[in-house]
Amino acid sequence: MSQSETGASDFRSPFLREAQARGYIFQCTDAAALDAAMLAGPVAGYIGFDPTADSLHVGHVIQIMILRLLQKHGHRPVALMGGGTAKIGDPSFREEARSLMNDETLTNNLKGVETCLRQMMSFGDAPSDAILANNADWLDRLPYIELLREVGVHFSVNRMLSFDSVRSRLEREQGLTFLEFNYSILQSYDFRELNRRYGVTLQLGGSDQWGNIVSGIDLVRRTDQKQVFGLTAPLLTTSSGVKMGKTARGAVWLSAERLPVFDYWQFWRNTEDADVGRFLKLFTDLPVEECERLGALEGVEINDAKKILATEATALCHGRAAAEEAAEAARRTFEEGARSDSLPERSIAATLLAEGLPAFRIFVETGLAASNGEARRLIRGGGARVNDNVITDEGQIVSEADLRDGAIKLSSGRKTHIMVRPL
Repeated sequence: MSQSETGASDFRSPFLREAQARGYIFQCTDAAALDAAMLAGPVAGYIGFDPTADSLHVGHVIQIMILRLLQKHGHRPVALMGGGTAKIGDPSFREEARSLMNDETLTNNLKGVETCLRQMMSFGDAPSDAILANNADWLDRLPYIELLREVGVHFSVNRMLSFDSVRSRLEREQGLTFLEFNYSILQSYDFRELNRRYGVTLQLGGSDQWGNIVSGIDLVRRTDQKQVFGLTAPLLTTSSGVKMGKTARGAVWLSAERLPVFDYWQFWRNTEDADVGRFLKLFTDLPVEECERLGALEGVEINDAKKILATEATALCHGRAAAEEAAEAARRTFEEGARSDSLPERSIAATLLAEGLPAFRIFVETGLAASNGEARRLIRGGGARVNDNVITDEGQIVSEADLRDGAIKLSSGRKTHIMVRPL
């Protein structure tokens, strides 16, 4: 059932009502039965996180927020780390196969993903605490022939080929490997295993996971004669059509080691006006009514709403103190023009500063511009500053003579500021 077919007023369970009001629901299998199950008692629901990097990114936050909402309404969230499935790689809507990870990289990535999850969720043994699981615990020991005979017999290749995620790969020159083709089977096996171990009856995920989720539901029904459910959230884009979480400098990471807290705060502060109300509902714990009120502000006032969004979203990921410190650093930088020790830092080779380099190049070297052409356009448009002074000549030399207390402050536009130190 799609979102357009089910309004919030159709749900009676608090979780589904709030999930709908916040925009978390795109599709749901047998919504009426899931609604009834959630009214009858606690439901355990899970989302999988494959450790493809040593940090999660903003694209994962909506899934974490859904797990938090489950917990808020008395249900039990399960965060499943894909230590097993990551050895294959999810092919969904990818243009080519993922590179296979060695054991050292996988172990390091799992630690990073776990750190991100623990930053935003509470795990433990109490009935309402979240569960952290790793599918390597069962997939690594799974005999292949047993898998084929017990599980593989329930999967139709014709049906698997009909999934949008699979079909899109088959239409590309790179194709789909047999290794990747097994991913859907293993994800389905995870659902059944989590049902048997923890009583999980709900799998959640992005809308690109719909085919895999339905396959897992079908496997549990066929082998264990149980009814389980699936619910997907929409894949988000901004009002201008950009995929959520993508920037010119790459992914917006949740790890402070990958992305400074100040930069994370700034990402949310730079939200487009038209997205503020929607993002407040999706990415903060503020009441829905307050999110709608803030999102309806106009003119200068919408900037205050953006600051609230940035601080609340950052607090969920990095803690309230770090979020308020980032907000204060931004206030001092943008409203008072002060230098701040809390600004994100970049390094540049000391030899480059000793020799001196054209202004456009330092913006490229430090990641404030993606190319020489972009840096030149930034300078020509008056958006580039060194130590708060506007650069008018793209060939102006920046050198160690520009160091102030051991750093150079670079600014791109009004909102992006960094401190550059020689390395």
